[in-house]
Amino acid sequence: MTDASSSRLDVDSDNIGWLTLDKPGSSTNTLGRAVLEDLARQLDALERQPLRGLVIRSAKDSGFIAGADINEFTTLTSEAEALKLIRLGQSVCSRVEALPYPTVAALHGFALGGGLELAMACRYRVAVGDSSLTLGLPEVQLGIHPGFGGTVRTVRLIGVRPAMNLMLTGRSVRSAQALKLGLVDRLVSSGGELEGAARDLIHSRASPHRPALTERALSWPFVRSFIRPALLRQVAKNARREHYPAPYAMVELWSKYGASGEAAYQAEAQSIAALFHDDTARNLIRVFQLQDRLKALAGKSTAQLGHIHVIGAGVMGGDIAAWCALRGLNVTLQDRELKFIEPALARATALFDKRLGSPEERSAAAGRLRADVGGAGVASADIIIEATPPHVPAKQALYQAAEPHMKAGAVLASNTSSLTLESLATTLADPGHLVGLHFFNPVPQLPLVEVVHYPATRPDVLAAAMAFTRRIDKLPLPCRSSPGFLVNRVLFPYLHEALHAAGEGIDFNAIDKAATDFGMPMGPIELSDVVGLDVVLHVGEIVTRELEQEPPAFVTKVRALVAAKQLGRKTGQGFYQWKDGKALRHAGSASVPEDLSDRLILSLVNECVACLRERIVDDADLVDAGVIFGTGFAPFRGGPLTYARARGVAACVERLKALSQRYGARFVPDEGWADVNA
Repeated sequence: MTDASSSRLDVDSDNIGWLTLDKPGSSTNTLGRAVLEDLARQLDALERQPLRGLVIRSAKDSGFIAGADINEFTTLTSEAEALKLIRLGQSVCSRVEALPYPTVAALHGFALGGGLELAMACRYRVAVGDSSLTLGLPEVQLGIHPGFGGTVRTVRLIGVRPAMNLMLTGRSVRSAQALKLGLVDRLVSSGGELEGAARDLIHSRASPHRPALTERALSWPFVRSFIRPALLRQVAKNARREHYPAPYAMVELWSKYGASGEAAYQAEAQSIAALFHDDTARNLIRVFQLQDRLKALAGKSTAQLGHIHVIGAGVMGGDIAAWCALRGLNVTLQDRELKFIEPALARATALFDKRLGSPEERSAAAGRLRADVGGAGVASADIIIEATPPHVPAKQALYQAAEPHMKAGAVLASNTSSLTLESLATTLADPGHLVGLHFFNPVPQLPLVEVVHYPATRPDVLAAAMAFTRRIDKLPLPCRSSPGFLVNRVLFPYLHEALHAAGEGIDFNAIDKAATDFGMPMGPIELSDVVGLDVVLHVGEIVTRELEQEPPAFVTKVRALVAAKQLGRKTGQGFYQWKDGKALRHAGSASVPEDLSDRLILSLVNECVACLRERIVDDADLVDAGVIFGTGFAPFRGGPLTYARARGVAACVERLKALSQRYGARFVPDEGWADVNA
C-alpha cells in the first residue's frame, strides 16, 4: 500500500484475494471520493484476475466502514457534482457485485451507510457477532437516502418490509437481528475467526441469501400499488413531506421501479443528488457536524474516572446512576433510606434489560450499581453528583457534609437545572472543584449534558467533567453559570408564551399544533406535561425571577394543578389526561391563530440571541447545538439561529417589533440581533 492508497490487495496461496481497506490518517474508514477512486483502480485489476474468491475487510480496529464522508458532502457545489460522486459509488458497488467469483465482506464493529451498501454488493457477509456489531443505513437522519445502490440491494437482499423499516427509520441492527434478516450469512465469535469463515463461504459457493417469496412478491408491479399508500401513511406518522422529503423519496423509488433494473439505480442517484441540495439535508448534515463538534470539545483529560457517587435517588439521580453503570462505571447511589433507593434500582434493572443483550452483561451492569445509604462512596469517588430538589440551603448542607470526605482531585457536581453555581458555592471550602452537570429527562434518551462552570471552577475540574460526559456517551455543552444556563433559559419564554396563549382562551391543541406544524417534536403544552408541571413551575419561577421577567397570568392555573397533584404524564393528569403514556386530546380540528407559531418560536429565538450576546456559550453554533440536542428544536431547520438567518435577521426583528406592539415588551428584539450574522 502506498502512502496515498487506502487499500491493499494480497493474493494468498489458495488464490483468494484479500482487499484490505485502511484509509490513511484516520481511525475510521469512510467512502470519500479518493477512497472510491482507489477502489475503482483496484477493481480494474480484480476484473482481469482469475481469483477463486475475494474478501473485503478493514484494517481499522474500530470497524468496517462508517459510511460516506459526510464532510465531503458539504463541498458539493452543484447537483451535477453530487450526481458524479454518487454514480462513482454506485459503479464501485456494481463492479464488486459483477465479479465472476465469490465475494465476501468480512465485518467487525460497524458497517454503516455506504459501508453496508458495499458489503451488500458482495455475495456473502460474515461478521464478528459481539455486542459492538452495528449494521445500518442511517442516511435518512441526514436528509438523504442510500445512494450507492442501497435502495435497490437492501430490498433484494432482505425483502420490502424489513428493508423499508431499516431505511425509513435509519435505525441500526445488532448481530442476532442482522443474521435473522439475512444482512449477514454467518456470525463468528471473534475477529480471529473471520478469515476461516470467509474461506468457508468462498469454497462452499452456496446460493446467496434471498428473502422469502412472500417478501419478493411485494415488489411485483400490481402489488406495489397496494403497498405504497400504507408505506406513505407509515412515514407520515413520523415526518411531514415538506419537512423531511427523503423517506417519501425512498417509497416513491421502490414504488416506481420495484428495486429492479438499471433504471432503479439511475433514479436513486438522481434522487439523492437532488436531496443533497435541499435545505433539510444541508441542515441535518450541519446537525451531524454540530454533534461531532460537541464530542471534540471533551478533548483529552488525564482524569481518572472509575467510580461515580450520586446523591439523590429520585428520577434524575437514579437514572443518572443507572446510565453510568450501563456505560461501565462503578456507581454508588445515596439517599436518606433504602426505601428511596429501591425504586431507582428497579428502574435500572429495566434499563439494563432493555439495552443489554446477554444475561451476563445485565448482571455485570447491576453489579456496578450499589445502594449506599451511609454515603461511604464519597471517599473513593472520582465524581460526586448531587441530584436533589432545587433548594439552595439543602444542597449547601449536603456539600458541607460530603466535602470533608472527598479525595484529592475529586469533582463535585450538581445536576441543578437552573440554580447558579455562585449561589451553591458560598459554603464550600474549595469552590474550585464545583461544576454543574445538567442532565435532561429522560436520561437514557436525551444526549445533551450542560457542563456548567463559573469563575472559580478550575480548568482541570472542567476538563474532567467534560471527559466524564463523553465517557458515558453524552454530548457535553460547556455553559457559563447563569439562571437556567442555556437550554432552560431559552425554553421558558417558549413555554410561557404558550401559557400566555392559553390565558387568552386559545385551545391547548391549537397551541401544540402551531409548534408541531413548525417542526417541533411536540408542542409546548404537551412538553410541559411530559417534563412535569411541578418542575415547569419551580424552574420557571427561578428563571423569571433571576432574569427579572414577568410570568404569564396563567401560571396561577399551573399552581392550582400542582397543588392538586395533577403534574402531567407522571400522574396521569395535567393540562391533558394521559393514558398509556399518551395525551388524550379532544376530537375536532384546532384552529391555529395566524401569528401563534411566530409568538412561540420567535420567543425562543429572541432568547437565544440574548444568550449569544451574553456568551452563555461561546458561539452561535453552540447555541444551535444546545437547543437542538437539549430541546429537540426542529433538526431540519438547523437550529434556532440558523433558522433566523435563513428567514432573514431583518425580517425576524421586524416581526418581533410588530408582536411587541400587539402583545407587549416580552417581544422587544434583543440588542444582540445585530451580531447574529457575524
